[in-house]
Amino acid sequence: MARKGEASAHLYGEPRKFDPKFRGPIHNRHCTDVICCVIFIVVILGYIALGVVAWVHGDPRKVIYPTDSYGQFCGQKETLNENKTILFYFNILKCASPVVLINLQCPTTQLCVSKCPDRFATYIDVQASYRYKPDQWNYFRQFCKPGFNNPRKSVAQVLRDEDCPSMIIPSRPFLKRCFPDFSTKNGVLTVANQTTFKDGGGKTRNVTDLREAANGINNVLDARSIGVKIFEDYAISWYWILIGLFIAMMLSLLFLVLLRFTAGVLFWIFIFGVIGIIGYGIWHCYWEYDHLKGIPGSDLTVYDIGFQTDFKVYLQLRQTWLAFMIILCGVEVIIILMLIFLRNRIRIAIALLKEGSRAIGYIMSTLFYPIVTFILIAICISYWAVTAVFLATSGEPVYKVMANQTLCKYANLTCDPETFNTTNVTKLCPGAQCTFAFYGGESLYHKYIFIFQLANAFVFLWLVNFAIALGQCTLAGAFASYYWAYRKPADIPLWPLFSSFGRAIRYHTGSLAFGALILAIVQLIRVILEYLDHKLKGTQNSFTRFLLCCLKCCFWCLEKFLKFINRNAYIMIAIYGKNFCTSARDAFYLLMRNVVRVAVLDKVTDFLLFLGKILVAGGVGVLAFFFFTQKIPVFAQEVPTLNYYWVPLLTVIIGSYLVAHGFFSVYAMCVDTLFLCFCEDLERNDGSTAKPYFMSASLHRILGKKKLSPKKAVG
Repeated sequence: MARKGEASAHLYGEPRKFDPKFRGPIHNRHCTDVICCVIFIVVILGYIALGVVAWVHGDPRKVIYPTDSYGQFCGQKETLNENKTILFYFNILKCASPVVLINLQCPTTQLCVSKCPDRFATYIDVQASYRYKPDQWNYFRQFCKPGFNNPRKSVAQVLRDEDCPSMIIPSRPFLKRCFPDFSTKNGVLTVANQTTFKDGGGKTRNVTDLREAANGINNVLDARSIGVKIFEDYAISWYWILIGLFIAMMLSLLFLVLLRFTAGVLFWIFIFGVIGIIGYGIWHCYWEYDHLKGIPGSDLTVYDIGFQTDFKVYLQLRQTWLAFMIILCGVEVIIILMLIFLRNRIRIAIALLKEGSRAIGYIMSTLFYPIVTFILIAICISYWAVTAVFLATSGEPVYKVMANQTLCKYANLTCDPETFNTTNVTKLCPGAQCTFAFYGGESLYHKYIFIFQLANAFVFLWLVNFAIALGQCTLAGAFASYYWAYRKPADIPLWPLFSSFGRAIRYHTGSLAFGALILAIVQLIRVILEYLDHKLKGTQNSFTRFLLCCLKCCFWCLEKFLKFINRNAYIMIAIYGKNFCTSARDAFYLLMRNVVRVAVLDKVTDFLLFLGKILVAGGVGVLAFFFFTQKIPVFAQEVPTLNYYWVPLLTVIIGSYLVAHGFFSVYAMCVDTLFLCFCEDLERNDGSTAKPYFMSASLHRILGKKKLSPKKAVG
């Protein structure tokens, strides 16, 4: 036994020297990973500076307001367009061009107007009658360029210089843009009860051409339209959503209370239910196998019939049901053998689950700590989003040549709208326009916008992981205080959660930032790989796709492993106050020395908590479905009128799951902390008077031994 213990110690690290006076989380601590703490603070200050610079250069109005062909906002206060809030397209027929989807701009002059046209008219007709019908000209010229009032100018020159549109059609504002006012009459598409119109060039067109053109630009705006409707639904139903989330919170608390008394019952019900279902599957497979006996063709093998797209063909073979029966028998035997050989481990896992409920009962404030984490993450997300928007809207207006001809060599090249008409572009590419494209610039700041966006994303990931790490370390310290209290609850320190939070911030900011940094680097690499995969899709060869797939899979596994290591490292930091690397090493070796217990506890805990999340989210979701679909007569009159009833429904379901996840994450952290403390307790103490166990009486009874030497306790 001594040699076995020595081998185990050599494999999983040298035996640690324990402090015989240890009585829980060490209060006499020192700052850890100071260099990383300083770097973290400097990065935060730099992040704030980046936000200030982006705020100075950016303008989020570029996202909210439509922009005319000169880069000016429609409806912007203290400008000539203050009362012109709607964008008008000179020739909406050009919006059917593929250029719309490529550049998100319609290759025609765009003008800010105060209202959309309400009649059909062409410039040719208006010019011919302006002398004896001046009202028609006064109405038409409000859709011309500001200041243009020369109806005597030739039609060819007016259309060449884009002084006025060649035609106007009855339109209505949609997302602050003028679109044809379509309607259906006797199943026929019409505009103002007309099926045809004059295009201003001497041709008569069908209104279906307008539909195709409107759809060209409308495809770009559909997402915004849906977004507006979704926002309206949220504005109407937000209080009902909050009520649903409150119900989810109460159900989560109720489930945690019941878990304290029914953890063992729930687990064994699940296990025997699985055994029963698999047993029924074995019987059903045997019944199908016996039922097919003597039926022509049932004795053929899978190899004989080859690959078939219709899976039902395989169900007509006895060999298929025999294979299913053998597989299910194997699974059944494995589960039964695991229950036989791991019964003591399972009992310990269930006892730890009950102990976790008891610990949360003594430190109820821990249930509400996820609100702090949620607020910190919400601040990080808000700051990142605002900074990203300001960075994206930094710069001066950039104009590009918009041409209907795909072979135009000047297409998509930058241009100057003031000198564009003096160039040869309009001659070589008839109909080309120098149109506003986006905001950018040639300065050093604008050249590195992409780098700033990347830095914004990286620091965002770092801060989010730090907020999560702070929560895990704080909760671990509070629950460790409970476990290492010899007399529970008398020896539990006062305000354990606040004390643990203070220790984590004061002494271990550097260690938490170090762990968060490692995880943020891996997550940023995953984001870059996803970006490359999206950009190279359709152009990459098979080897490139395989390589990217392998890299994405490897870094996904690495991220999961680092999250597991970091979580347990934070627990060790909360207990001993050592730096990140030392704590991660000690946690890893401790878990490896108790690897079977880790596996059993992890699966038992995951199942019970997942069951709770599904029950809470499903129960509240069903209730919300009946409510928003007016299936509850008592509340039928209270249901708001919605564009999409699934918007609040999905919000309630997802929100309920997140609320349950927030409460149950505290429970999972409690169980993980108690498990590491339990393993430490077994290695430190032997149950004697000199070295008594700190574990509860129920765990001590399940252990089955009054006194254990440290070496025997290992494993």
